[in-house]
Amino acid sequence: MKRNLLWRGLLILAVLAISVAGALPLDKKINLGLDLQGGMHMVLQVHTEDALRAETDGDLGMLQQQVKKDGVPNLAGQRVSDTSFEVTGLTPETRDKVSNAYNRYLKGAWEADISSERAVFTMRSQYSSQTRQMAVTQAKQTIDNRINAFGVVEPVIQEASNNRILVELPGVDDPERVRNLIKNTAFLEFRIVRDGPFPNPQAAAAKLTPELEILPQDVRDKADASVITATEYWLVDKVRTVTGRDLKTARPSRGRLNEPIVEFSLNPEGAEKFATLTGSNLGKPLAIVLDGRIMSAPRINARIRDSGIIEGGFTEDSAQDLATVLRSGALPASITYLEERTVGPSLGRDSIRSGIRASVVGTALVVVAMLLIYHLTGVNAITALILNIIILFGYMGYMGSTLTLPGIAGVILTIGMAVDANVLVFERVREEMHAGRTVRSAIEQGFDRAFSSIIDTHVTTLVSALFLFQFGTGPIKGFAVTLFIGLLASIFTAVFVSHWLFDFELSRRKVPKLSIG
Repeated sequence: MKRNLLWRGLLILAVLAISVAGALPLDKKINLGLDLQGGMHMVLQVHTEDALRAETDGDLGMLQQQVKKDGVPNLAGQRVSDTSFEVTGLTPETRDKVSNAYNRYLKGAWEADISSERAVFTMRSQYSSQTRQMAVTQAKQTIDNRINAFGVVEPVIQEASNNRILVELPGVDDPERVRNLIKNTAFLEFRIVRDGPFPNPQAAAAKLTPELEILPQDVRDKADASVITATEYWLVDKVRTVTGRDLKTARPSRGRLNEPIVEFSLNPEGAEKFATLTGSNLGKPLAIVLDGRIMSAPRINARIRDSGIIEGGFTEDSAQDLATVLRSGALPASITYLEERTVGPSLGRDSIRSGIRASVVGTALVVVAMLLIYHLTGVNAITALILNIIILFGYMGYMGSTLTLPGIAGVILTIGMAVDANVLVFERVREEMHAGRTVRSAIEQGFDRAFSSIIDTHVTTLVSALFLFQFGTGPIKGFAVTLFIGLLASIFTAVFVSHWLFDFELSRRKVPKLSIG
């Protein structure tokens, strides 16, 4: 018996030591959530129609490339809507080649209506829905990558309904920079310039054809590249052959005049397309387009394969941010802010003070109630309760959990649940003593009979906590984490630790009666 008691005691001490090591220092081990340390809360709307247009342009370009390999070098085509495109000027020979290319590469995603001189391709509804969903998922992943590169601790980035993304960033001290970093679509494209520059859009529109598009370019001061003096307009190819999706990496660097620039390199597939694009357009300007604006339009003097630079009057920070955005991947669609809130650190400190005050008052009331109702036996429950709280914060520290204001509520609820388990045991013990059993027998029977009730109540609440964690947002997840860990600790302390404390006291002396009642 004493040997068994020793091993149980050593196990409790080991759990206590591990928990203390995990919890201390609290300010280093446990992160504070948005509502406690301040930060940003945003709801973003992903405009998935941009992704549909990009997919339409990409598949049109692929069809043109495939029939070019079959001997049709200049197949005329254009996007008709977000989910359809057409090719025109077909002959019996080119119609067959277009039909063959469609059957090989596009049939699963597109429906085709091919006539004698014209072919119209419409995106299938299933593929359209899939493209929209992939755009939201990719946007979430891209934002996640950007935020992680920025260094925000424990960000919350989740998909929501109606193509929306929830973003919570605790501890952000430069909201404007983070806002720009997130929102910047950074959709990089390389387009061949066909005409320009023009002083205004109306002059460019006079020469616009269906396969061309008008894009603006900022004219910068030669002495200070950060100063914009005018805007010019160019006619460029509408089809996007090489885009940011073909990037391998990007990094900030310095240009010939020591100005900040961004260097980039392409993956093997992108390098092949880039080489074909530049090799077949020698002597023409190549527009480097970022988010629908031309950053620069250098002349193609030789075939370029896998690398290049982007210039545009960058500062040190903007060059670094653009490289981060390009490296983490371009957003597949533009986004807008539906909701934005900034929580100040002073409000967070008030929340922490209020939460601590509520926890202390709640714990004090529980301690007083246990001592009044169960007298000295209540010390057993209080000891188990203190160990419960230490285990809770210890394992939150090991997991790197984020403590939120609802999380503090979870701690307070855990205190109540832990004491509730002891109350179940104590009332069972009291019933056994009133039935005439000895102290040791009453304790054993009390724990045995209360065990199933404790497990039932805790398991059902654990399942609820799991659902809250799975489907809840940041603060709700914080509540679920503290509740889940606290409940597991409660089972251990109420059943194992409390029982050991009774056994330890009975091994030291003979107890004729418990103060339990």
